[in-house]
Amino acid sequence: MAQSLESWIESDVRPFEDKSLSYLSQYHFFRDPTRPVFGDPGLFFSPADGILLYQGVVKADEPVMEIKGVPYTPRAALREPDFDRPSLVIGIFMTFFDVHVNRIPYSGRLSWRVVEPIDTLNHPMLAMEQDLLTELRIDPDRAGYLHHNQRVVNRIDVPALRQSYYVLQIADHDVDAITPFGLRQHRPVFQGRRFSQIRYGSQVELVIPLSERVDFVPLQRTGTHVQAGVDPLVRVRFPDHEQEGGTAA
Repeated sequence: MAQSLESWIESDVRPFEDKSLSYLSQYHFFRDPTRPVFGDPGLFFSPADGILLYQGVVKADEPVMEIKGVPYTPRAALREPDFDRPSLVIGIFMTFFDVHVNRIPYSGRLSWRVVEPIDTLNHPMLAMEQDLLTELRIDPDRAGYLHHNQRVVNRIDVPALRQSYYVLQIADHDVDAITPFGLRQHRPVFQGRRFSQIRYGSQVELVIPLSERVDFVPLQRTGTHVQAGVDPLVRVRFPDHEQEGGTAA
């Protein structure tokens, strides 16, 4: 259930502040709670538990965020020099206290590729996490890791929308382990189902290229804490002659 940052810290972080690091890293971090699986072609659900750092509709070479004066664009996020589609981009920061199992936002066929870090090692995300948990603020200058770190670019092809979208999994400095639950390329995946895990600090981005057929409307505010597979991030607004609807399983 989507919560304000303050409310989530009180309910999900404060009760575990006195636990040892070994307990948190060995037990609490690897939890994988049972959740309902929703199917709704009118919604994209969150791919990750975490805090919405930024969201916006930008051209391929326009910044969704400026990091110390350096633009972070969809083209840079995807590490695809030829990417040229204006897109809705939503960044979700996963803290150490979040569930790190990622889920499919919208059903389709999944292909993926690993993009190695630009530098020898990934840059740490700890400064961003500390700002969020102690200062309750989002400081774009803490997000320098976005320009450098290893990532898995998951492309989901959606015949129903006649287009693709992307889920980017960005690794932290300490443990750069992004672990997909299936290795086969172009496999069918279903909304709300588990598909991968990122160990320890990390970030996930949802990149939806814009379409002339449908509109993509953000539903959550920046700074909100969301849950994977539970909280809708984007409404798909179909033409009048097409139907929306959904079921829960």
